[in-house]
Amino acid sequence: MELWDVYDINRNKTNKTMVRGEAFKNNNFHLVVHVCIFNSHNEMLIQQRQPFKEGWPNMWDVTAGGSAIKGDTSQTAAERELFEEIGLKIDLRNIRPHLTINFNNGFDDIYLIEKDFDINQLSLQYEEVQKVKWASITEILAMIDNGEFIPYHRSLIQVLFDLRKQYGCIRLF
Repeated sequence: MELWDVYDINRNKTNKTMVRGEAFKNNNFHLVVHVCIFNSHNEMLIQQRQPFKEGWPNMWDVTAGGSAIKGDTSQTAAERELFEEIGLKIDLRNIRPHLTINFNNGFDDIYLIEKDFDINQLSLQYEEVQKVKWASITEILAMIDNGEFIPYHRSLIQVLFDLRKQYGCIRLF
């Protein structure tokens, strides 16, 4: 049984929890995180979900993501999901998410990290991830068009690539 902290509309913890899968009460929200890792070749590390995974089986997705559990901060949830799903340990203690996207039942913090490493050294979580690879924006957009990638808005993928080296919406380079 997975417990989630419940937040109010202003993203304040309410000191209440809910069980994953329960119906949301009015004005109750939860926190989700996504981490997108980019390399110096302008590629994002993407993962293919397992065929038996509930929700988007066999589809490709961004590097890692999931729900924060009871007691998590945004950063600890992102660190945990990244380590659990692909075995990559990154300290996000002093890192803010580049984006927060509100959705019906919560808040989705998105971290954009630049890091080069050998993906053959990763340890993939069998229950979640069948494989990973580096992909360019062109490849990811084609995968979305072909129905192989979770159907994010194409413009979101563009924004992730555009903001990976900076905070804010004004082009600095």
